[in-house]
Amino acid sequence: MASNYLGYQEKSSPIHRLSGTTKLICFLVLSIICMVSYDTRFLFISGVFALIVLKISKIRWQEIKYPTYFILVFAVINLLMIFVFSPEEGVKIYHHRTVISHLVGPYWLTKEQLFYELNILLKYFSTIPLAFIFILTTHPSELAASFNHIGVSYRISYAIALALRYIPDIQADFDAIRQAQQAKGIDMSRKAPLLQRLKHSAKIIMPLIFNSLDRIEMISQSMELRRFGKGNKRTWYSYRPFSKGDLLAISFVTILSIIGIALFFINQGRFYNPF
Repeated sequence: MASNYLGYQEKSSPIHRLSGTTKLICFLVLSIICMVSYDTRFLFISGVFALIVLKISKIRWQEIKYPTYFILVFAVINLLMIFVFSPEEGVKIYHHRTVISHLVGPYWLTKEQLFYELNILLKYFSTIPLAFIFILTTHPSELAASFNHIGVSYRISYAIALALRYIPDIQADFDAIRQAQQAKGIDMSRKAPLLQRLKHSAKIIMPLIFNSLDRIEMISQSMELRRFGKGNKRTWYSYRPFSKGDLLAISFVTILSIIGIALFFINQGRFYNPF
């Protein structure tokens, strides 16, 4: 597997050695609190914590570069659309209006709107690294065992694990088809104009879909031959028992989560209002 594919990367790090159940619990709990909270202080601390864990996980920039670029573009578009369709949302939330300047027509730049959109940006900053950590440090088979361990049906658990397992394969297929197209003289490099590259990339979709359908049929037939789903329970080869590191990680995330929940009561809501 190429190192620049978004999928599990086998490495030796404290995060890789944690149980899949631990990583699943920590990822879900922190992500939910960060998505619900609009406390700037908590989101910033969570983001710094996520980046530190990302560093500890030995995840290289090359492995998350392209997904990060895509997410940043989406985040910028999202922030612009929020301002276009609701330029006074921050004023409504914080019940205060401090005008910085008038832009055009009904659009006024206010500190409250900028602060509100800063919080939304911090949500990306705090949750996306957690997702990268979870995906790149958790083996799909161990993930399936983790889902099943917390009560999810093993059929659903295995389906989720298969989806994650074949994300790198789909990326590899995309690269293989793209290289085949380039060998035929279709320029899809960075030298080609952006619109031309997008047009040629769209032609890869159909071969990619057919390859994926062939893979799905092969997997489903293999699972049927092995009588998958006939029993109510199953054992897991990749299940990893809890260790001291797991207890430490869960304890730390629990403390951070309690702080996040406590801030809901201190702020009398989800929003931290410095105005």
